[in-house]
Amino acid sequence: MWQWTSDLTTNRAYQGFVGRTNELDTLRGVLATEGPRVVHVYGITGIGKTALLDILAAEARDAGASVIRLDCRHIEPTEPGFLHALGDAIGDGGPGVDTLVERLGLLGSTVLLALDTYEVFRLLDTWLRQVFVPLLPDNVRIVFFSRQRPLDVWFSAPDWGRLVQSVPVQPLSPIEAQALLNLHGIQKEDAASLIRASHGHPLALKLAATASRENHARSWPQETVLQHAVDELSWMFLADVEDSASRHMLQGAVVLRRVTVSLLQALFPELAPQNAYERLRRLPFVDGGHDGLIIHEAVRDPLARSLHASDPSRYLDYRRAAWRQLVSESQSAASDDLWRYTADMLYLIENPVVREAFFPTVTALHTVEAAQPQDDEAITGIVRAHDGRQASELLLQWWRRMPQAFSIVRGATGEVEGLYCNLRSDQVEPSWLLNDPVTALWYSHLEQSPMRSGEVALFCRRWLSRNEGDSPSEIQAAIWLDLKRSYMELRPGLRRVYLTAIDLGAYQQVAHRLGFEVLGGWEVELDGLCYPSAVLDFGPASVDGWLAELAAAELGIKRDPALLDVEARQLMLAEGRVALTPLEFGVMRYLVEHQGKAVSRRELLQHVWGTRYQGGSNVVDAIVRTLRRKLGSQSARIETLTGVGYRLR
Repeated sequence: MWQWTSDLTTNRAYQGFVGRTNELDTLRGVLATEGPRVVHVYGITGIGKTALLDILAAEARDAGASVIRLDCRHIEPTEPGFLHALGDAIGDGGPGVDTLVERLGLLGSTVLLALDTYEVFRLLDTWLRQVFVPLLPDNVRIVFFSRQRPLDVWFSAPDWGRLVQSVPVQPLSPIEAQALLNLHGIQKEDAASLIRASHGHPLALKLAATASRENHARSWPQETVLQHAVDELSWMFLADVEDSASRHMLQGAVVLRRVTVSLLQALFPELAPQNAYERLRRLPFVDGGHDGLIIHEAVRDPLARSLHASDPSRYLDYRRAAWRQLVSESQSAASDDLWRYTADMLYLIENPVVREAFFPTVTALHTVEAAQPQDDEAITGIVRAHDGRQASELLLQWWRRMPQAFSIVRGATGEVEGLYCNLRSDQVEPSWLLNDPVTALWYSHLEQSPMRSGEVALFCRRWLSRNEGDSPSEIQAAIWLDLKRSYMELRPGLRRVYLTAIDLGAYQQVAHRLGFEVLGGWEVELDGLCYPSAVLDFGPASVDGWLAELAAAELGIKRDPALLDVEARQLMLAEGRVALTPLEFGVMRYLVEHQGKAVSRRELLQHVWGTRYQGGSNVVDAIVRTLRRKLGSQSARIETLTGVGYRLR
């Protein structure tokens, strides 16, 4: 008896799947001509969203639809990052959104675009809703699978009501939970306590079934909350890993966002890294991706917490080893891969101030989007309600001159509840900056502490909430989250962020942890009120270097002391400071900025001397000789690479 391949794939998707009748019926409507164009499927970790996606994809293919699946964990949450990933998936290298949308329209009568783990794409939600989704042709249906419920603005936008639908994925009913346990070999008389412990959570049920089969004699508590059940069951699952080497690797790998061969080598130098990677890949709760392995959160998180509690020293050593490897790899990462290292570094940072600033765990109630001309009345009203005549006129002058620099914050009903003005140093007229006392101060600071060519500063000129002004609020939190999107898009060119607020002291603790410095003596008085300023300098390595420094401080890693004082143009040695000539400073600065990498004489001639004349490379050697003399005991840090150039160790 033979079967069509499509039947086999559909049957495979249904294996081990129970319940979800209502959810499936709703999702099947996506394939209908009059069905919704956009569907948000959401539920907590391990609740079964991916299983629903597997079945929907299989049934869609059986119906003749083209299915495109993207895992948002592996995509940089910026417009170029998403478009690049989509272009790869549909076999079209065109970078523009119009080109890709046109390509989607040619893929067939029905195209299903599914975005899994969409919760990590919060920074791009507004752009997808306002720009990308409205451009999709009639044959395309888009389905988001996320741990977080969709923002209300998806449903409140005009003419979108019938086109958008949400599908909450709830825990299994007791009958469905019993059916799932039956599939895993657990009889009815043994299932009652497991169902109570898991509260119908599918992954917890599967972990419980596996542990129960192997530990049948163990008596389960009658009163257990879900998290306790997942913690205990995850440890039992760990105990069932066949060999001690795999258990040892798993316990260390839980400190990582994604597991790669190189990171395993850093954490376990005594093991063969490729073999270690293959061992982990075969574990049932580990998913493989094109850029590494992902340990399921329901297993990873409790194991990490347990290791932290039982052996904090080893837990810290693993994280430090991961940090060193990530810093080393990120220095040579291609632009398309840089986001992965950024996310990996963020995962090592446990400071909630930093974590929440980039990946908030609480579902936002407000959306931030570009201001439009019809928002003028709301913007003007909010500004004049909180700022005096002089301050209001300065801010509204920016609104008239550069409306594209303004964003507004909408609440659940779509009403404008806040705004912020964010200027880029490379896109604003200097004369306009000088016409505003606040931005004139920032411009003066830039002149006194200049950035390198190509570096950008962000001027967060003002943020205001309708009710709270510039004080801490949910509106301000939404604005700061949107500001992090700008951080990601502008790196590695972003060097500084300037901001001001009347209530700047209310942010002192958070700002200090993030590295902001209050510019003492640079206050501006408007309408009798003081507007202090603060600046965050990311350093020459931009946002990624800043995050690496934050992680290093949290992990207790002592970085090498700075060798070069850029502002003073001096070497900082144990013996004291040593002045440099302009050419010595130029060469030393370039070597410092490319520390650990080979730098050719041609590069130095081009970037320091501003010439490509190859015959003059001996002048580079002469400058390096004088630098080595001035470095004294540290002269060996400048290595000569025969046939190439130099490298600063």
